[in-house]
Amino acid sequence: MKILVTGFDPFGGASINPAYEAVKLLPDRIEGAEVLKMEIPTVFGKDEEVIRTAVEKHHPDAVLCVGQAGGRSGITVEKVAINLMEARIPDNEGKQPSDEPIKEDGENAYFASIPVKCMVQYIKEAKIPARVSYTAGTFVCNDIMYRVLYMIDKEYPHMRGGFVHVPYLPEQTLDLPEGTPSMSAEMIEEALEYGIRAIIENEEDVKTTGGEIH
Repeated sequence: MKILVTGFDPFGGASINPAYEAVKLLPDRIEGAEVLKMEIPTVFGKDEEVIRTAVEKHHPDAVLCVGQAGGRSGITVEKVAINLMEARIPDNEGKQPSDEPIKEDGENAYFASIPVKCMVQYIKEAKIPARVSYTAGTFVCNDIMYRVLYMIDKEYPHMRGGFVHVPYLPEQTLDLPEGTPSMSAEMIEEALEYGIRAIIENEEDVKTTGGEIH
């Protein structure tokens, strides 16, 4: 089994991105599965080009993308990606789309095909804060999750895909407001490792009650 794990490069003027810093720390094998690690650009569209090249070369069984969600206090495994690009800030090539679809012929939304709830369970059993998230935003994190699931829907039906958001690193919060949550790269890596174990060991997700009330 092969799992492709990606992390974004720094964006928004930052010099570091916790996503790829943690991905780099992952072992090359987990539970016998080969783990392929790569950095992808925080650029609408180019993110897909880089992943597509890797998928065509390595034929992974699953693609797990990882991105930063500054302000969140734990690991959040995303359930759904929406067909919308709405950028509050420019991406790393200055693109700032507004109210544009990611794919003209795509569904309004795609659900993750990795076992989202299982992943959260595994991570929480390791005593690391985690929950299911029902919004991946509208920036490049949602963009790549949607594009990967679109690829799966249109071309790679036997591949699974999904996305995990991770908090700031402690060093990123030095000049941010008191109480801004963070997590070490080592703990994020451990959480990702447990999440990957869940992907390897579970073809189907668990049936547990969840959701959000607003």
